[in-house]
Amino acid sequence: MSKEKKLQCSFCLKENSDVIMIISGAKANICNECIENAVAIIEQELGPNFFKNDEDKKDKKGTKSIKFSLKPIDIKTYLDQYVIGQDEAKKVLSVAIYNHYKRINQKVLNEVEIEKSNIIMIGETGTGKTLMAKTIARLLNVPFAIADATVFTEAGYVGEDVESILSRLLQAADYNVEQAEKGIVFIDEIDKIGRKSDNPSITRDVSGEGVQQALLKLLEGSDVLVPPQGGRKHPDQKMIKINTQNILFICGGAFEGIDKVIAKRIQTSSIGFKNTSEQVQLEKDNLIQYVNALDLRNFGLIPELLGRLPVVTFLKSLDATTLRRILTEPKNALIKQYTQLFEYENIKLHIEPEALDYIVQKAIEFKLGSRGLRSICEILMNDAMYEMPGGNQHEFTITKKYAEERIEKSKYSYLKVA
Repeated sequence: MSKEKKLQCSFCLKENSDVIMIISGAKANICNECIENAVAIIEQELGPNFFKNDEDKKDKKGTKSIKFSLKPIDIKTYLDQYVIGQDEAKKVLSVAIYNHYKRINQKVLNEVEIEKSNIIMIGETGTGKTLMAKTIARLLNVPFAIADATVFTEAGYVGEDVESILSRLLQAADYNVEQAEKGIVFIDEIDKIGRKSDNPSITRDVSGEGVQQALLKLLEGSDVLVPPQGGRKHPDQKMIKINTQNILFICGGAFEGIDKVIAKRIQTSSIGFKNTSEQVQLEKDNLIQYVNALDLRNFGLIPELLGRLPVVTFLKSLDATTLRRILTEPKNALIKQYTQLFEYENIKLHIEPEALDYIVQKAIEFKLGSRGLRSICEILMNDAMYEMPGGNQHEFTITKKYAEERIEKSKYSYLKVA
């Protein structure tokens, strides 16, 4: 019986008797230990999902499919850690994202092709629309882009073309077209491109209805030529073709004044004959829950656009209890953020419960939503953040009296909301 041929690893110089296996190449050998070390180095430099992506199953065209193992409950549970309340909107988002990836990863059966369900979210400023989008972007290991509808104009006019939305998605996918074609796009401030007037005009509505018309082909699903770096198109520019058939679009907007449109439709004034005054007021304060596509059409969105946004959901106005929870409960709660800022200076921050209630009261009074909480906190803590760094004080307590004094000295004491 012939003796086993001696091999030596070209990297660590170990022989085959010292390791489990040595793989021979044309001019070099490598042992199993060096292979393991190489894999660890690659994952450290390029990310732990580098090899997982290579193992992804391919679809009929030979492109990689995106693995998505999260269930709707898992997505909502993650959102609950960062977004307080808005359970209805979170459920709609969770189901939409789950169905989106289930749809594009499953084979077509019985010639039944499932169409995507783009979403439109409606809610007052500061209720959490953008926060939900950013939180989802943090959770998903898929291409995700956030765009602002206010910067877009109709093609040929000063401003950005709607195709620049896909440029952002392409950049988020590291210019992998196949991955970008299965991503998610959040378009904020969609209400700002509403039709300005129903009356005919000799001038073009280039930042309103013109943008809505340009969005139709993106939402529906078609081949779109995209400038890779965004911006305006020009004839000599190299373009990238992206198919939007499997891109999920989520739109959000405050739709200021849509409550009047809803009230006119459901005739809330007639409710008073059958209900108490308290119930009537409750109905008026939560009119947003009755929103539908007809109200959005009356607000200024064209029917063609609404037909491509079949799922309509809403975000409730924030009451005192919800605002109080927003201050302290989420993982990135405001109070936790300020506590961390002071800890960097070895200062322990204390905020009395009465002071927190006062902050919430002012936020409701000024109708600023959750963003107003931060504005008020900045006023309360600005002097301390200016004076304390580098000093000898190691504790800072905010009382209700201290908060009242700071608000009275600020511009907010002169703010009167009608």
